[in-house]
Amino acid sequence: MRDVLLVIDLLTDFGHEDGDALLASLRERLPGLRAALEAARRDDVPVVYANDHGGRFDGDRDRLLRAATSGPGADALAGLLPREDDPLVLKPRYSAFELSPLELLLSELEAERLVMVGTSTEMCVAQTAIDARERGFKVTVLTDACARIDAEMERIALTYLEHVAGCRLATSDTWRGVSAPGRLPTAASPSAAAAGATPTRPRTRSPAPGPTARRGGSSRALRA
Repeated sequence: MRDVLLVIDLLTDFGHEDGDALLASLRERLPGLRAALEAARRDDVPVVYANDHGGRFDGDRDRLLRAATSGPGADALAGLLPREDDPLVLKPRYSAFELSPLELLLSELEAERLVMVGTSTEMCVAQTAIDARERGFKVTVLTDACARIDAEMERIALTYLEHVAGCRLATSDTWRGVSAPGRLPTAASPSAAAAGATPTRPRTRSPAPGPTARRGGSSRALRA
């Protein structure tokens, strides 16, 4: 199975009203993020970054990197930033697919499964995961490598992804095991059953639990 590690909205200065909560969660989940990136680099899994464009359509990769490395989360993001040869797709919407060249890039990489990490679980990660399933990709969300704003909203989003969208939930120490044919991961958080479940096509074309419109991966309203 051809995996691609998709890193969503990691380059941020946390300069929005939910930034403190998001940064606190990111710090808690740094071990999972680091483990996922290390596993991808070790096993030559392509790493693709998809990031909010910050309200500007200038395509300036360096601007995003400067903002991320000069903000309050600079220490947390150290070692997680894209390398020079890592693709970085800029996105104007919650989903990394909407109005971006991501699908074309994944086609060139011959991706079969997207392994998702980043921020925030209940917002851009969930929206991207659902859009990926609609496009026929297998999806695994690494729950210990995704930062959240609100714990209850994250729970709702993960339940939706597992039971409606047909995504797998796993952890950073198990996902490479899922890649090998015939192997299943060990217990994953928050749902061990989801990590071992056979992914299916989405049952409906229902949208993600709908976020309110706010840029920067931040919202308090999710409806299943």
